[in-house]
Amino acid sequence: SAVSTSPTVDFSSTTMPQIQYSEKYYDDVMEYRHVVLPPDIAKQLPKNQLLSEAEWRDLKVQQSRGWVHYAVHRPEPHIMLFRRPRTDTADATQN
Repeated sequence: SAVSTSPTVDFSSTTMPQIQYSEKYYDDVMEYRHVVLPPDIAKQLPKNQLLSEAEWRDLKVQQSRGWVHYAVHRPEPHIMLFRRPRTDTADATQN
């Protein structure tokens, strides 16, 4: 009898919802962004707790250095709120 082989299917980009990153937004001193976690990752979040950089990186959130998880939005705990000092000011962009 013949052995059938199934083709390998990469589900990584087709079936699993992806982490979504907002554009940055600003006030006078800080820049902000929010990160929306898909349900399979959101269920790993501890309830009402801010995460360290090592902890949110363990959840596969990928951002440049300096971002701090600063608030939990209780109505939508799957949305992580981040901030850091502004990097777009004249002082930061002059070489």
